[in-house]
Amino acid sequence: MKRVIIAPDSFKQTLSAVQVCEIVSEQLKQSYPDIHIDCVPVADGGEGTVDAFLFSVGGEKVYSKVKSPLGNDITAYYGILPDGSAIIEMAQASGIATEKANDPLKSSTYGTGQLILHAVKNGAEKIYIGIGGSATTDGGTGCLSALGVKFTKEKGEEIPLGGEGLPQIKNIDISGLDEDVRNCTITVLCDVKNPLYGKNGAAYIYAPQKGADEEQVKFLDKGLMNLAEKAEECLGCDYSSLEGAGAAGGLGFGLVAFLGAQLKRGVDTVLEATGFEAKAQKADLVITGEGKMDAQSLMGKVPFGVASKSIGTKVIAIVGVSEVDTRQSSKYGIEEIIETNPLHLPFEKIKHNARQMLTEACAKISL
Repeated sequence: MKRVIIAPDSFKQTLSAVQVCEIVSEQLKQSYPDIHIDCVPVADGGEGTVDAFLFSVGGEKVYSKVKSPLGNDITAYYGILPDGSAIIEMAQASGIATEKANDPLKSSTYGTGQLILHAVKNGAEKIYIGIGGSATTDGGTGCLSALGVKFTKEKGEEIPLGGEGLPQIKNIDISGLDEDVRNCTITVLCDVKNPLYGKNGAAYIYAPQKGADEEQVKFLDKGLMNLAEKAEECLGCDYSSLEGAGAAGGLGFGLVAFLGAQLKRGVDTVLEATGFEAKAQKADLVITGEGKMDAQSLMGKVPFGVASKSIGTKVIAIVGVSEVDTRQSSKYGIEEIIETNPLHLPFEKIKHNARQMLTEACAKISL
């Protein structure tokens, strides 16, 4: 009996990783009724991270009222796993998709802090936090404020939430940090290596994607630099150059510096939690995928993370479109690439047909 593992990322804005697994599995069973299929939906810390964990590991969703990036009341969820640990997807509370319009200076991670606090009060002593897809560039100050840290101006009043308050920080007081949060073990799922500030930092690289113009980028970068300086005065350590400090608009920095979090590559964490490597060694074929495969994918996105844990097993990728050819991908362990949109038609034209296009592409898979 042939054994196949289906381990894709989501196809952003069209199909979740779980949906991709279901579609590919259904089509393979029609063509090869006797095969054994193991579905392992994967995420790298962004969209679908909670669902990927819950599907593969088990557990339940917990819903909570939180503040959106611009302070609106929304409902977000996180997962409680069978061992009592929590998996949080910051994009649920502080993601760019939570607002109809974004304000790069006012957007805050406060809601993510609320989710952390809710999970801790719900008994979680270990928390995984995926920090992809953020709308924010506040260095994690909003999140930390929700947990009891105070960022104040010269006369003691608290700074406004969002990136606009960063240059105003004169003092940081961590005495009010929630005691249960202090004692919690936090692992951050992060797939970027940017420092907190500078030309390769959170503001210059990612703030334009969140609506910031050139002047706002400069303003935010100076604010993040000020945050780093004041944090060093408060904590005695400088974490601003740490790889991943600039993730999610600097939330990576805030979580590491103030909560002692550990940064880990998101895809590796998910694969480790699901026991993927042992499964891959017993498989005849691993099928992975994502919406768009490009040069960034080679730096450790889901398909190549999956391939790196599938040594000795054939790996193919089903993707929406690919800017990588098999000559390049084979060096990283992916032998074949199947595109669901081989003509590279504009996304707006095909996004509503994603399910059908994936279904049709599955006919090209051969065991």
